[in-house]
Amino acid sequence: MDIGSHLPDPDPAPGRRVGIIVARFNDNVTGEMLEACRSTLEEFGVGSDAVDVYWVPGAWELPQAARRIAALDRHDAFIALGCVIRGETPHFDYVAGEASSGLGAVAREIDTPLLFGVLTTDTPDQAWARASREAGNKGRELARSALHMIGLYEGLENS
Repeated sequence: MDIGSHLPDPDPAPGRRVGIIVARFNDNVTGEMLEACRSTLEEFGVGSDAVDVYWVPGAWELPQAARRIAALDRHDAFIALGCVIRGETPHFDYVAGEASSGLGAVAREIDTPLLFGVLTTDTPDQAWARASREAGNKGRELARSALHMIGLYEGLENS
């Protein structure tokens, strides 16, 4: 299910800055999600010069990078992109669980929206089904959700 499908189009967001933190592991998947994020943000007025991309080795490193980058206080929202595919060992459970709980902890600590875009799948085909443009890219969904969250936070500040 595309979580963004029930949302109306976000308001145009020129002048906003978005940080995207991307795991290199499974970069065929995360790269596709990144491109969908970028094009969607641009569609709603966030130009390429207002999108900062930060590459990390894998999903495990996403929370540490998110916390450090948030401390710079340069962005209106963050999107964390990763892809963890189950293998033959319990490594998947540790990496996926810690990436999830770590990003959740950072999201509760900072005053900037942090969107969770870590795919956790059993197979590469499942990952690709969520990242390919033909099937409905999670990157597009995350970018739209980030813009909605920026609008929500700004509305709260102005109320």
